Amino acid sequence: MISKSTVQRAPATEHACYRINDSRQPGASVFVLSGELDTGHTERLQELLASAAGRTSLDLKEITLVDRAAVRYLASVEMAGTEIVNCPEYVRSWIAAENESW
Repeated sequence: MISKSTVQRAPATEHACYRINDSRQPGASVFVLSGELDTGHTERLQELLASAAGRTSLDLKEITLVDRAAVRYLASVEMAGTEIVNCPEYVRSWIAAENESW
């Protein structure tokens, strides 16, 4: 199993911190997200998902806040086949609402 951690810190004027823990096994990749997920973080997450082989999952158990663009992004990757697990209920309801609007 390969396990990595990517920490992205917000500019000094902000207090947000975002982390991606990347756990890869043959045929599966799990990305555990923590902190605040916003538009600026989705680009790096997309790069990681694109490099993943096999089944991919996003674990949102430690997410504290998401912006609207991030919700749209999560809805799109879920529709494309990425599994979203341990999703906070409020984020799940926003993803469902986003899916209904398509």
